[in-house]
Amino acid sequence: MSGVSTGATSALSFDPYDYAFQDDPYPTYQRLRDEAPVHHAAADDLWVVSRHADVFAVLRDDETFSNRMGVSLDASAWSPDAHRVMSFLALDGAEQSRIRRLVSAAFTPRRVRELAPEVQALTERYLASTLERSADSDADWIRDLAGKLPMDVISEMMGVPVPDRDEVRRLADLVVHREDGVRDVPQAGMEASIELMTYYAAMVKERRAAPSDDLTSALVAAEVDGDRLRDGEIMAFLFLMVVAGNETTTKLLGNALFHLSAHPEQRAQVLADPDLVGPWIEETLRHDTSSQMLARHVERATEVGGVAVPAGAKMLVLLGSANRDERVFTDPTSYDVHRDKAELAQILSFGTGRHFCLGANLARLEARIVLEELVRRVADLEVHADRAVRVHSTSVRGFASLPVTFSVRSS
Repeated sequence: MSGVSTGATSALSFDPYDYAFQDDPYPTYQRLRDEAPVHHAAADDLWVVSRHADVFAVLRDDETFSNRMGVSLDASAWSPDAHRVMSFLALDGAEQSRIRRLVSAAFTPRRVRELAPEVQALTERYLASTLERSADSDADWIRDLAGKLPMDVISEMMGVPVPDRDEVRRLADLVVHREDGVRDVPQAGMEASIELMTYYAAMVKERRAAPSDDLTSALVAAEVDGDRLRDGEIMAFLFLMVVAGNETTTKLLGNALFHLSAHPEQRAQVLADPDLVGPWIEETLRHDTSSQMLARHVERATEVGGVAVPAGAKMLVLLGSANRDERVFTDPTSYDVHRDKAELAQILSFGTGRHFCLGANLARLEARIVLEELVRRVADLEVHADRAVRVHSTSVRGFASLPVTFSVRSS
């Protein structure tokens, strides 16, 4: 079960690369919260933090728990140069504030809101073909819709031409995928990262020469107090958007259907009431969040949860565990779209503090439009969990394939 042996006397072990753990990490998280809320996983020399209060405290203190080595478990990505591909996600303090302020001048709430008609049009197009396919056989929710739409939205926003989008999506998938037993970024992932960065370099160069009305041009033009983004800083943000923004939203859409389908009574309620789509999204984010864990560099010797952690340590904060902490959430292992809003306000799926996910509004917008349209069009759905295929990654949790049968509403 879940990468740990659970006999009464078994030693607690934590291996985030273990496929069995990735299939269901939650029993392991439970043991960590109960037995060792700040656990030293000696094999990978990780300090693993699992309780909500401790995860929250670590995320809010980037002076002690720094992002400057990146947020990835993978050894080759753990580097002072991580910001070259992960932008402000791998910076702290004034450097982080500078890049985020400049990026925010281009990636505005208004720009996100203005994407709604494009998201709606993409949703209608992909959903129509998905439901048509379901009439003859099973649709694959990931292949037919959830794996395409978020990348199309981001590509549309950035100004990636339509003919290039499938290839950009393929490269982004390679960046996060991990084969069983591989404990670092594989060669294919390295090569895909280089190809993506090369592609974005050309795109930034084009926009400097001939600006348009897309996000890339807005990033080129962004100026705060005479300061502007350099080419490499723009490329890093575009890379972050594709890898973090695309993958996590795809997984959110897949996880939402997977869990709702497993609860027939709630499924019937949601499909009968579009007002439940918002709570459905938030409970999915809590119950099985796309982004399960983030790394931090411990800048100075400190204590977390009463446990001494040495300077220079690599810390792993478990967002997925924090969202299931019984100290904060009632009956946390139960999936409940009627969960109290005050509890849902405590989820840490998008982080907290200065590194709160800049794309949270975009992810919620996409999920809301897609799932509201699904509720409008579909009378019932059944996920074939026995044939679902998980993505294997330490950074994202969700599905590579999710076979679904839909019953379309009679018009």
